[in-house]
Amino acid sequence: MNKYLEQLVKLSEFDKALDSFEPKIEKINSLLNDKKNEILSLEKEEDDIKNEIEDLKSQITKTNIHISEFNTKLSEISKKSSSVKTEKEAKALNLEEELAKEQLNAANDEIEKLEKIISSKEDRIKEIADIKKEKEQEFKNVENISKNDLDEIEKQREEIFKQKNELMSKIDQKMLAFYEKIRRWAKDSVVVPVRKQACYGCFMKINDKTYSAVIRSDDIVTCPHCGRILYKEEN
Repeated sequence: MNKYLEQLVKLSEFDKALDSFEPKIEKINSLLNDKKNEILSLEKEEDDIKNEIEDLKSQITKTNIHISEFNTKLSEISKKSSSVKTEKEAKALNLEEELAKEQLNAANDEIEKLEKIISSKEDRIKEIADIKKEKEQEFKNVENISKNDLDEIEKQREEIFKQKNELMSKIDQKMLAFYEKIRRWAKDSVVVPVRKQACYGCFMKINDKTYSAVIRSDDIVTCPHCGRILYKEEN
């Protein structure tokens, strides 16, 4: 294998190694985001419930106002009953009193129902607080592990960058420009092996003449189908 091809094979290995770190970093960040979103979701539910409780309390306040009005009305009816003169007036007053009492009872029932709903929602807030506490601890644990993992990845990346930069300083600039041109579309498969007389970038079979040139490794040979740089792996 000639010197230039050997350098490009090595450079491709460095780029492939560097590219392999990205999915690992994304996976770590995704896990952190998932944990964070779980906490945010609980906080949103907590805020929504608190707003619902405020609305329910507002309904109770309005209902209490109605109760006060019904009590006033019953008090007025009681006063009127002493001055009733005819049976017709008495029946009308009794009907009015019964209606007021029904409305009063319904209002009291409504308050009781609303208070039960509030109590249930307050219990849920307590549950959320406990769950959120657990999730926050989980997030801290994952964050600590992730930090260690990211630090280790960064350490490895720096070492590979260092080796890659040292190699790039030795490579012919025209050869490097040629490599970078292919890398723009081939990503981490700029330089690929030939196996069973096929390019392992596009997996197309190459002709005998190209295959012979790859085996000799005297020059830089590219795949006639996809344009990637080819090399023959050593046994």
